[in-house]
This record gives sequence, C-alpha cells and structure tokens, in this order.
Amino acid sequence: MRGFTCAACGAHHDELPLCFIAPEPAYLSSVPDAERSRRVQLSSDQCIVDGDHFFILGNLDLPILGRDETVRWSVWSSLSEQSFERASDLWETAGREKEPAYFGWLSNGIPGYERAFNLKLNVHTQPVGTRPLLRLLEQDHPLYIDQVEGITWERACALSHAAT
Repeated sequence: MRGFTCAACGAHHDELPLCFIAPEPAYLSSVPDAERSRRVQLSSDQCIVDGDHFFILGNLDLPILGRDETVRWSVWSSLSEQSFERASDLWETAGREKEPAYFGWLSNGIPGYERAFNLKLNVHTQPVGTRPLLRLLEQDHPLYIDQVEGITWERACALSHAAT
C-alpha cells in the first residue's frame, strides 16, 4: 500500500508528507492547562510564556538530493526578548528579510533525530508572509549535517514515517 495514514486526521493519503508542523513550543508542556489562558500568548507564529520566554515559528528544511523538494519541519525557536520584540516590530514591514539573523534555540524535538531539542540556530527573517528560515549551528549534529548536505529519498521516507 502506497502513501500513509495521517495521525492527525486518520485518513489514508497517497502522497508522502514532507512538511510537518509543531503546534507549539515544547516548553508549553510545562504549563498546566488550567493556567495557559493566564500565562501563555500563542498565535500561529509567535508565543510568549509568562512574559519571560519568547518563541517564533520557523522552517527548518532538509533538501532531498536529486529532487526539487525538501523535508520541512515548521518548528519553534526561542528568541531573546530583544530579538523577539525586533521581529515583532518588523512583522509586516517590507524589506524585513534584510535584518541580521537572530540567535535562538530549537524548541521542539525532531522525529528521527536524537538530542535535537535545544540545538543552537540562527533565525533568518524572510519577506512578509513567509516564515523565517532556521539554520542550525551545531556542526557535529546529524540534523545539521543533513540540513547542509541534504538527504536521500530513502531517508526522507524514513523521516516521514517517523513523524506520522
């Protein structure tokens, strides 16, 4: 049987999924449900917890060798308060992609990669309407190597199955 059964909707799909999204930073698991409305401000692309912890959603892409496709992980990065405020101030500003990258920490795990949580990265702002690109900095981690060198189609299939 080709394709996959989606863990989110339960339906069978013929195409292999290559894009995955984390609905929230992993840090939110430490906030009890009863306290979320008071402590958490969460939108589709930004999150603030307790006025002290700042996160932005970005795309971490792994190029697939020999194809014009990527495996995309839309995951959260922490940011400093200053970087978060700057990114927020420029959210709807044309030319924001000329901003220097912001430093952050990967704030979700990535299926198929051990110890990926809390990897150092740079957040590269993109044109208005496009999520930032996340570029890993820890050169010895397999996720960094795959982001820079690319992955085979077989590896893309294995990652897809690990995530669904």
